[in-house]
Amino acid sequence: MGKAGAATAGFEAARAVADAVLYEGYLLYPYRRSSIKNRVRWQFGVLTPRTWTLARGPADAGVAGSAETWWQQTDCLVESAGDAGDTVVDCRVRFLQLQHRSVERLLPDGSYRPADALDTGSRPESSFDEAVPREFDATVPLGDLLAGEHRVTLHADEGEDVEPLTDDEGRPVGRVVRRRWPVTALLAVSAVPCRTRTPLFRLRVRVENRNDTFQVEGTRDEALRVSPIASHVLLAVRGGAFVSLLDPPAWAAEAVRTCTNQHTFPVLAGGPGGREVVLSSPILLYDHPRVAPESPGDLYDATEIDEILSLRTRTLTDAEKREARATDPRAARILDQVEGMPPAVLSRLHGAIRSRRPVPHAHAPSGGAAADGTTADGAAAERPSAPWWDPGADDSVSPETDRVVVSGVPVSRGSRVRLRPRAQGTDPQDAFLQGRTAVVEAVLLDVDGARHLAVTVEDDPGADLHRWYGRFRYFRPDEVEPLPGEGRDA
Repeated sequence: MGKAGAATAGFEAARAVADAVLYEGYLLYPYRRSSIKNRVRWQFGVLTPRTWTLARGPADAGVAGSAETWWQQTDCLVESAGDAGDTVVDCRVRFLQLQHRSVERLLPDGSYRPADALDTGSRPESSFDEAVPREFDATVPLGDLLAGEHRVTLHADEGEDVEPLTDDEGRPVGRVVRRRWPVTALLAVSAVPCRTRTPLFRLRVRVENRNDTFQVEGTRDEALRVSPIASHVLLAVRGGAFVSLLDPPAWAAEAVRTCTNQHTFPVLAGGPGGREVVLSSPILLYDHPRVAPESPGDLYDATEIDEILSLRTRTLTDAEKREARATDPRAARILDQVEGMPPAVLSRLHGAIRSRRPVPHAHAPSGGAAADGTTADGAAAERPSAPWWDPGADDSVSPETDRVVVSGVPVSRGSRVRLRPRAQGTDPQDAFLQGRTAVVEAVLLDVDGARHLAVTVEDDPGADLHRWYGRFRYFRPDEVEPLPGEGRDA
């Protein structure tokens, strides 16, 4: 495979989100080494040695990348603009290589002794694990992939770096030794044609840990030294376009069902509406994910809210901040970033409205409304006379008895439904509930007049506990199919 082509410029549009995936969970608030949750790190996209992984149980075949395994597989669909020979695929594999930082104290005789921590004055240092980002590019014409699988070995070399440490007066007091172990992975790319009216091809990208010398008796910490961490893939296509697996056109729906993604999942990335770039991530995402423009910088916990993390970071004591700065240079940068954040920047984190839509009509309290905001007889429903913030508005809604018409069938508390989560604009985790049956617990109305169904999944062993706590899953009426039969409380 040759060097990546010009299409990889599209990777830059997806870099912010890809970097968030790369460092997700790298260091969690409160950013201190002593924090329990920072002692079990590297939770996503970890490709451990094959023999070590299999010795600990059967390989997990799920989509999410939180289960440790020795391989990842990405299947996605490429629509060719012409002859397959004119379509070129660029691939970029990215992961972290673990690096251990050891602090050593300088002794009077000029030798060094390992130390858990070293106080140099204003710059404390602690022994800790860091990580180095690695990227590998490969380019291959689609026509070559149709002729056979292309394989390339990816190798991150071992290494050792030494950084002298001095106190505040410039006197040498020790050193930091950073050591890396070799990481070897295999990238295998192939393609097959799909049976569709438009030229469509299923592209398969597989990444494996190819370390074959690691002992099965080794610990997880030792296995991480020779493992790609937060492994993910960026793909770009020239002379073609990708098809969304979350929201495919009808003619490609059957081809989507032939895709098998394991330990990672591809979504369209790059600019809004573009189909030239895919990010295959061990963390489930939507198509065209992006980092909020209000975000002032990476807090290394991308699934959390910047405002909450920033405010909590500001509450750390001086002693806790000192420990955090000694834990990791990235933690020190986070503290500097948060402490130097102007009030105007912090206020922007409080919230933003991304889009506005017309407020639909509400329901008639007793007759029920359809998903389009009309009553069962087709008349426009009246909004409650009291505003939502008025306690009197409570009398205008009754989640226990209200109903909504779905596909001509009244649905209310106790109705059984089959879940059909929409592909976009919802929690990606809902995809795991596709086709499951559920019991409606309440019919709810939000402040915009839209209906929602609170449900419990029927085969969930914790359903009774969720019902007791009032912790439900929520779906729109157009995301369910009514099932025959009487409801639980009907």
